[in-house]
Amino acid sequence: MATSQKLTEHFLTCTICTEVFDKPCTLVCNHTFCRKCVVSFTKTRPEAISAKSLLCPFCSKMTKVSSPEKPVEEWADDVKPMFVIQGLLDSFGPGSKDTTYCRYCQEEGETTPATSWCSVCDDALCERCLRMHNRNPSSRHHDVVDMSGEVKVRRRRRVMCKDHKDEDIKLMCKDCKKAVCQTCCIIHHRNCKCVVEIEKEIPSMKSELTRNKNYLMRKYDEIKALVDKQKTRSKEESKRYLQMESDIKSTTKKAIDMIKRKERKLLDELKEMSDKHMRLLRADIKSGELSVQMYQQQAELIDQTLRSECDMDVYEMYQGCEVGDVDAVGDADLKEKGRIASIMFRQDTDKLSRALDGLQLGEIDVLCEGVLNLKATPVLQDTINVRVAGDGKAADANDVTVLVVNGTDTIVVTDFNNTNVKTFYTRNNKVSHSKLSLSSGPYGVTKVKHNQVAVTVPDTRQIVTVEVNPDLVLLSTITTNKPYFGITSLTSSTLAAGSQSPPCVDILDMSGHVLRSISPLHNANNILQCPNFLCTTRKGDILVSDWVSRCVVCLTPWGDVVFTYSPTGDTTLECPCGITSTSTGDILVTDNSPDSIIHLTESGEFVRNILTSQDGIQYPQGVCLDGRGFMYVCMSSDVKVFHCID
Repeated sequence: MATSQKLTEHFLTCTICTEVFDKPCTLVCNHTFCRKCVVSFTKTRPEAISAKSLLCPFCSKMTKVSSPEKPVEEWADDVKPMFVIQGLLDSFGPGSKDTTYCRYCQEEGETTPATSWCSVCDDALCERCLRMHNRNPSSRHHDVVDMSGEVKVRRRRRVMCKDHKDEDIKLMCKDCKKAVCQTCCIIHHRNCKCVVEIEKEIPSMKSELTRNKNYLMRKYDEIKALVDKQKTRSKEESKRYLQMESDIKSTTKKAIDMIKRKERKLLDELKEMSDKHMRLLRADIKSGELSVQMYQQQAELIDQTLRSECDMDVYEMYQGCEVGDVDAVGDADLKEKGRIASIMFRQDTDKLSRALDGLQLGEIDVLCEGVLNLKATPVLQDTINVRVAGDGKAADANDVTVLVVNGTDTIVVTDFNNTNVKTFYTRNNKVSHSKLSLSSGPYGVTKVKHNQVAVTVPDTRQIVTVEVNPDLVLLSTITTNKPYFGITSLTSSTLAAGSQSPPCVDILDMSGHVLRSISPLHNANNILQCPNFLCTTRKGDILVSDWVSRCVVCLTPWGDVVFTYSPTGDTTLECPCGITSTSTGDILVTDNSPDSIIHLTESGEFVRNILTSQDGIQYPQGVCLDGRGFMYVCMSSDVKVFHCID
């Protein structure tokens, strides 16, 4: 009973409705489902309906139907289950008959225990029916098995020919790969070379099925181990996500607390000033009221004197006014110098907006598995000639970045000699290009949005923004106070750009306004001398490649030095140029003079030379990575594309 239950649960259950198969059908991929289930699933998939095929819900393979003109509900009627599934259903599924009782007696309405089994008639027999069976000339020589004691036999399924209803299917045509009856063999397969009895092929079939079973069990063990691993990883990732959520909330709370402290400081300052001002105003009011009272009293005295008939009273009042008593009363109107006139709250909304735009709470980075393997040896995939029709000079590819525009990988290159920004892309299986002419030679390029880049033009002290369609459209020209070379995007509204005169890294808004200027010092000397290439790390820090200082510097957007890489010996940087950072934090730097690309860790430690002159690297400049494991390296006249994935 337990065996029957296990067979039903593991082999006779439809994975769609999770019930025992009801009119099962086996598709070309050997997956079996209930007819109604696979039809219902197919009806939900337009691509299967248009292909006139049944769609496997498990592996998505298509099974062509024999009568596509019929309604979809009838497509699965002609799809039969494999013999093994049908046999298991007949033997162990609902409605399968046990051999506990004699079949012939059951047909007469009796329940006589069976004692024997005829393998030819495929019937269970009691002792009485067995005697009749043995007396019958046509069945007396059949193979009969004794079922006394604990031995019980399940009914063996007789497979009847679809075309010849009275004949068993006992033969197999290997040429047509079809099980047939004797009549089918004579009529339809007489020209076939290999028609054998199924019974004789059973050992080889079982051997093949055993191999398939072993293969499936190996795959089962592999997938189960992978699922168990993924379950463990899922729990770990859930904990990490909760921790990241907590970190984001904590960072936001710190920012809010800082804003609230500034708010409290402003409110306290306002209260202090307003209280002082109000005290002065109340004192003025009191003083004014006293002055009003004094003036009123003085006027009343004069009025009384004027009505007096005594000449001496008039004379004395006149003398008192003449010496300045009235003016002395008016001294209350004099204002103290430096008094508060008014209090105002002055706010720079643009500055506040820029500060909020530049507020770095953090970023969400997604690391895709198997995209980039820096331990693998990069393989050259393509070489793109930067010089195109219409160029008057030799190409000078200085910097490069890659965008995906409308599903098209688009390479953006600055050509300094020909004063062009160029794109290279493949459209309709044809390599195409576009170029945008500028007033002077472009140098650095950085991605600002998914279809927009910013480009430095140092000779004219400009930064231009360009839309990539993948054809190029000039959006704006930003005039700057300094000639900038290297450039990187910190946010969609802030840039970091490197200047040689004076040597510094400036944080700019999209109008060219300098928000901060960074000039880090070491032993009273500026670390930066020629910050010609910049990039942004996954943490939002700025990586600077300086070929004069022969170093790589990592800076926060606020000017703090995270690390400086300036080694001596075999790993000395001779002429560091292009620089980029991976989604895992690893750093790649091109060294122009010894023709190499260096791999550094996120903390600025040397790992290895990932590419050298032996790999075809010559005077490398800019470098960038895309999201599919490709590395793009500028080398004056061309851009070489390497694949960095196993």
